[in-house]
Amino acid sequence: MLYRDNRLSLHHVFSDGENKDMDKEEKRQQRRRRLMENRAYQAMGNLTRYMDRYYLDALIGIIPGWGDAIALLSVVPFVYFSFSVIRSIPLTLAVLNNALRDVLLGMIPFFVGDIIDVFHRANTKNMAMIQGFVDGDEAVIRQVNRRALQSAVVLVVLLLLIVLMAWALVNFGGYLISLVKS
Repeated sequence: MLYRDNRLSLHHVFSDGENKDMDKEEKRQQRRRRLMENRAYQAMGNLTRYMDRYYLDALIGIIPGWGDAIALLSVVPFVYFSFSVIRSIPLTLAVLNNALRDVLLGMIPFFVGDIIDVFHRANTKNMAMIQGFVDGDEAVIRQVNRRALQSAVVLVVLLLLIVLMAWALVNFGGYLISLVKS
């Protein structure tokens, strides 16, 4: 009788462990549904579809200077969602890293940057990282956390390179205008 009671109590403990796992999974699923219903999340999905899948990023990039600035605005929902909703600074740094890298690549003149924009797909990469966080994908979370410091350093370098590229393009434009005038 004692053996049977112990067995029942062990079964009961095991069942409680299963219930706790199920409760934990249920909470994760509820959080995931809530995050996916967020307007910023839906905006990110739409931006990813139009900017990357329909190549609007590359088409907007054809407008010299302004195209990349407009494309950079498409990162705002990603930054808002990663920083304010998910509340992850490493994820926010990684999102900004991808966005600024996209701007820098898009600034390469003579339509080379626009061709690169077709293949780089920063919004798709950002959406995949955020989706990994929402889904609790341990590999994505580890990858983003490992890149947090790297992202901070790269962000500073990318901002400096963007300023340098803008300066070079303005000077090159002035040079071209002087050639046309003479």
